[in-house]
Amino acid sequence: MTGTSQDLPITPAVRLLRKRGIPFEPHCYSYEERGGAARAAAELGVPLHHVVKTLVMETEARKALLILMHGDLEVSTRQMARALGIKRVTPCDPATAQRQTGYMVGGISPLGIRNPLPVYVEASVLDLPVIYLNGGKRGFLIAITPADLGRAVVLTPVSVAVPTG
Repeated sequence: MTGTSQDLPITPAVRLLRKRGIPFEPHCYSYEERGGAARAAAELGVPLHHVVKTLVMETEARKALLILMHGDLEVSTRQMARALGIKRVTPCDPATAQRQTGYMVGGISPLGIRNPLPVYVEASVLDLPVIYLNGGKRGFLIAITPADLGRAVVLTPVSVAVPTG
């Protein structure tokens, strides 16, 4: 499916994919505050490792960036800073994340964001056949191949994953 369902939320992410003719499959689920990727994976019956979180972080110079990470792993901010050749990377607060992307936390997509930001991706995400990524609204994921995602946004691979916990 290419996202033509009548019930499909029309987000900036969906508009971008449609405009570029990039195939994706929409998936709506019952959003739960603080449910995160685990809730989405359980609702959709897909592996948590294939649900990819979009995290908004910033450098010590207050420059925002996005990091795409497996749902069952976390970002090592120390490793991310090292990969960027800087001292520190920290998560953005929800208000800054929304201001930078145009999306609410829990619904942030790397597609169709308000301000162009660099998009980093955990390298192993690119090896998956299909990923489930936020479509720009809470309770709305899109299934897309990493290659097709790479046609929509410039992805810079990094190896910064650490186990959750």
